[in-house]
Amino acid sequence: MLTVDFDRFPIVPGERVLDLGAGAGRHSFALLRKGAHVVALDYSMSEMESVGGMFAAMREAGEVPAGATSLAVRGDAYRLPFADASFDKVVAAEVLEHLPDDARAFAELERVLKPGGKLAVTVPRWLPERVCWALSDAYHEVEGGHVRIYKRSQIMARLREVKLAPYASHHAHALHAPYWWLKCAVGVDNDASKLVQSYHKLLVWDIMKGPKTTRVSETVLNPILGKSLVVYANKRP
Repeated sequence: MLTVDFDRFPIVPGERVLDLGAGAGRHSFALLRKGAHVVALDYSMSEMESVGGMFAAMREAGEVPAGATSLAVRGDAYRLPFADASFDKVVAAEVLEHLPDDARAFAELERVLKPGGKLAVTVPRWLPERVCWALSDAYHEVEGGHVRIYKRSQIMARLREVKLAPYASHHAHALHAPYWWLKCAVGVDNDASKLVQSYHKLLVWDIMKGPKTTRVSETVLNPILGKSLVVYANKRP
């Protein structure tokens, strides 16, 4: 399930791309399949071990284009272990809402991006996230949980503060917003809810099969209910 739209954020084979806060690696794997030199970075060592294993499995299965490389490393978003201007593209998907000092993280993203490079940032959208917070404290009051809710204007301001130029934005994953509202309403750790279980099956079916009915529905609903906000920016030469 990808949040970044690669039509708005095109990847050229051979580009060096950082996936900051890679988590389970969904964007890293897509980037590798597109022929990029991918560096997946996350604070969780267990996640990076899993992503590294998947990189190896993809290579064995013949899913990696010739010449593309991959690396999974544990790292800190406040002190990225890379030289200035190291990457042609950077993805930061669903990570900045977890960081108390997000201004420092934005500065690091700008630092490692090459002049003329592009950044894709995704965060939970304000309205769906506000509903989740209203329904459940447990949703965000956990170790490593969300520490803020962004408005689009705040993301734009953060980017411009570090001299990046936003060029496009959109919303994604509208079908996931009601799922999280249900989870928050019945208890985020309540796995016995039949309603939540049924909705989860719908989401899995949509992800695995991509039927036209749900794809069209989500496209129509994204401007209204999209769970994620995605913003793209350039680093001026």
